[in-house]
Amino acid sequence: MEANNSKNFKRLEIIYKTFFSFCALCCFFAILPLPLSYYTFLRIIVFIASGIVVYYFGRQKEYHWLIVFGIILILFNPIFPIHLYLKSLWIPIDIVTGILFLLLVVIRLKKKEPPQEIIPEKPTPKKTFSRDRIIRTSSKNNNNNE
Repeated sequence: MEANNSKNFKRLEIIYKTFFSFCALCCFFAILPLPLSYYTFLRIIVFIASGIVVYYFGRQKEYHWLIVFGIILILFNPIFPIHLYLKSLWIPIDIVTGILFLLLVVIRLKKKEPPQEIIPEKPTPKKTFSRDRIIRTSSKNNNNNE
């Protein structure tokens, strides 16, 4: 059972690392002059990834990452978009967002790996209780008393 959980964790970790790396790459491509449909796609992808990160770190109660990616979640919201209207304002935001996703992949997810070693359980010693003991009296005492 534990080996199955470890496999699932590693598989999920690979999926997250790939997805977050893809988001970082998309953010870095966003500094190029591209059509509006690409930026809509970027908003959706970064919004989903930021939502995953906010959910994960909210459960872990690590609020500094939650606040940072909460701001990214709001900035890249495709439902109620924030329009800054100038490409020169979005370029640093895209670069910082890409770097944050790469930091998340490189630094953060490595810390949450499950332990590789399986520690063997020690056998529990058999308990004896005083009420279960039979106390024998010596035969000399019995013969002397008679």
